Amino acid sequence: MQQQSSYTDSFGLQDKVVFISGSTRGLGLEMASAMARSGALVYINGRSAQSVEQACARLQKSGAHVQGLVGDMSVVADIDRCMTDLAEQHGRCDVLVNNMGIRIRQPLAAFDFAQMEQMLQANLLGAMYLSQKAAALMRQQQWGRLITITSVAGEVARPGDGVYPITKQGLTGMMRALAVELATYGITSNAIAPGTFATETNLEMVNAEAGQTLAGRNPTGRWGRPEEIAGLAVFLASDLSGYINGQVIAVDGGLSVLF
Repeated sequence: MQQQSSYTDSFGLQDKVVFISGSTRGLGLEMASAMARSGALVYINGRSAQSVEQACARLQKSGAHVQGLVGDMSVVADIDRCMTDLAEQHGRCDVLVNNMGIRIRQPLAAFDFAQMEQMLQANLLGAMYLSQKAAALMRQQQWGRLITITSVAGEVARPGDGVYPITKQGLTGMMRALAVELATYGITSNAIAPGTFATETNLEMVNAEAGQTLAGRNPTGRWGRPEEIAGLAVFLASDLSGYINGQVIAVDGGLSVLF
């Protein structure tokens, strides 16, 4: 009698080719690790060869199937080169995770035009162009998953953070536009909106008084652990998520629904 497969097998990403921008640390690296452990070939991306090599080595020690592609995903030439490399090596890109971004915390009045342009290029325009290139490969096979990392700051705003919410709301608009444009090709487009996570970038704040105050405002009473975003990313990349399209899913401990 043939043994029945487990339903959890449907969450697997066997033989999927995944590209995650800005994935040498933090949430990007956690998602890369989870997808690789779910059977995918994951391409780690970062702006320096050293950071990419270190991230790949860290995951490969645990047996993860990962490779690296060095490039700045806010630069057109780098995006073209990375997508060309994927096309030449595999002829496809099954899953794209837009995770690259920067944050300059200051009021809009304090920004000069160059800083505004820098944030728009890194947080929004780069993701638009990268999504366009990845979707072109996905259309050839009539299947694909576009996952965009936005933020709970894409739905709300706080003083002293004038441009970041604008770029994140722009990403939400992009995600929804692609959900409508690409669905007939078997490609879904969704977003994950992280809340406050204790990543390397935030560790100093986590341990400070302000960080403890912020944790106290969360219904869970704590910061998120980076690995707690990984399960949703794997699910959205899998076959099981095929009828979820155009949605923003918050992973924030309930912070965004607290009155």
